[in-house]
Amino acid sequence: MKRPNPIPVAVVAAIAMLAMAVPFLGLANPTAMSIAHRMAPASAAHWLGQDEYGRDVLSRLLWGARVSLSVAAASAAMACLLGTAMGLAGGYLGRVAELLALRSMDVVLCFPPLLLALLVVTLFGPGALTLIPVLALVFLPGFVRVVYAGVLSVRSQEYVDAMRVLGAGRLRIMLRTILPNIAGPILVQLSLAAAAGVVLESGLSFLGLGVLPPAPSWGLMIAAARSTMTQAPLLLLWPCLALSLTILAMNALCDALRDAVDPHRAPGRRPRRLPSLLTPGLLMAPAPLLDVQGLTIEIDTPAGPIQPVRDVSLGVVPGETLALVGESGSGKSLTGLAIMGLLPSVARIAGGAVWVEGRDVLRLEEGELRRLRGNRMAMVFQDPLSSLNPVHRVGSQIAEAIRAHRSLSDHAARDRVLASLRRVGIPDPLRRARSFPHELSGGMRQRTMIAIGIANDPKLLIADEPTTALDVTIQAQVLDLIARLKQEHGMGVLFITHSLPVVAEIADHVAVMYAGEIVEQGTAAEVLTHPLHPYTTALLRSAPAEDGSLPDSIPGTVPLPHQLPTGCAFAPRCQHRTAACEVARPALLTAHPGHTTRCIRWRELAGAPTRQAVA
Repeated sequence: MKRPNPIPVAVVAAIAMLAMAVPFLGLANPTAMSIAHRMAPASAAHWLGQDEYGRDVLSRLLWGARVSLSVAAASAAMACLLGTAMGLAGGYLGRVAELLALRSMDVVLCFPPLLLALLVVTLFGPGALTLIPVLALVFLPGFVRVVYAGVLSVRSQEYVDAMRVLGAGRLRIMLRTILPNIAGPILVQLSLAAAAGVVLESGLSFLGLGVLPPAPSWGLMIAAARSTMTQAPLLLLWPCLALSLTILAMNALCDALRDAVDPHRAPGRRPRRLPSLLTPGLLMAPAPLLDVQGLTIEIDTPAGPIQPVRDVSLGVVPGETLALVGESGSGKSLTGLAIMGLLPSVARIAGGAVWVEGRDVLRLEEGELRRLRGNRMAMVFQDPLSSLNPVHRVGSQIAEAIRAHRSLSDHAARDRVLASLRRVGIPDPLRRARSFPHELSGGMRQRTMIAIGIANDPKLLIADEPTTALDVTIQAQVLDLIARLKQEHGMGVLFITHSLPVVAEIADHVAVMYAGEIVEQGTAAEVLTHPLHPYTTALLRSAPAEDGSLPDSIPGTVPLPHQLPTGCAFAPRCQHRTAACEVARPALLTAHPGHTTRCIRWRELAGAPTRQAVA
């Protein structure tokens, strides 16, 4: 745990210590009246003056802080402890515990919080001792739901399974393994509950249903000052100011504690980077644009969680292109979406890290991700017609991408739009900028998508099958465009495709993906001329031949994530499989420096005469 931000810690600590030390400060009696000096201004004896009954305002303000903070802290702590216990039990134990935890909270949520508090206070009478359990009941559903959701996101992680393997009991796993990993959201909820407790206590006291007069309370002070605000407006200012500053300080403290205890957010605790699987030159690269390490994506299904992407590691450096190759269903596009932080809601990151210019994008808040997307990293999708907004002109869409990251005048934005269209080779950019997407050809639309992607000069471009729906001539033009932009601006490109002829034309390095995992990786020259995995060889043979002969199809289909074979995922379709291939999942082996393969028979394949290069 790193040290939290000291400023909010010091402010809240000062407020709490001041509230606790009130009895020892020698202040005037907060309930003692002096009608002859009602609404008297500030003086040496009464620093903040006297109220409508001649009571010392400073004394009532500090004693009121003691009451408000005590009620808020006690109710929030009670709700936190009970809600955490219920959420942990419901999320981890499931079945009866889950049913009781969630359904009981549904019953509480049927009543509006303020009405529920009013009902209980009306039945049992006002007072601080009544407010504490009432507010705890109001805050309880929030804690249960936050903890329950956190447990669901953590309980399937491998480190939880490791504790089970070690023989740890359920209580130990919940308290020692799961709870520390969800402490951040719990602290956020605690901050909200404590701040809301101060507000609700003041509000109920304001209505006469909280602290009973003449006891001091910020809510009572605000209620009393309302009738005299024209004669003595400062009587209303002091309790309102104290209430606002206390809530702001409590929220700031919680944010600082969340950042300190959450291991995924703590700066300076960068995970140990695994060795790069690319060439020695890339291994020595001081700052790769993209470094993906052990990425695993998980999706919950009625039959249980599936992992369409498993332990994927790859990297991209400035000025080079990495082609991610594989059949449909291999997990290529899902990998690209994960890098951009755009996974669908049903998918989640189950492991690994994604570094873009040294920043782990998987740990960034959505606001930080938005500042990266379309700015430092961009993505071009497969179908430009569905990616472009049909009701906005092309120029407006490019300008929107620019203004999302830069404050420009209309004239400056227009100039930048036209410059982007010229860079991608669109003739008559002024007229094309005024066109709607349906008025452009397929090649023009794809160039427009690339113009949007490069409008802010990104350092990393992810191109997800950008040439699939184009004819050969337009496809070649788009590939030449991407290659030119890469050379001119030192941009790194992750090119997702299933076409090996495209790979041969544009890629510097190749990562072959099958059934959610990397099966071979290396330089384009090595992989295309000396494949070391049967799947890569099969992809090469399925590519159109130069002599016009029919390509060889790959028998079978890519297995579904929930139907993966026990051993090698490609074994059912592989003509080189042996019994050993079906026993266990092979590891990614280093055959040569910078060339890895997930085949246990790679030495035999390396010596096989049946190889085919792609021109």
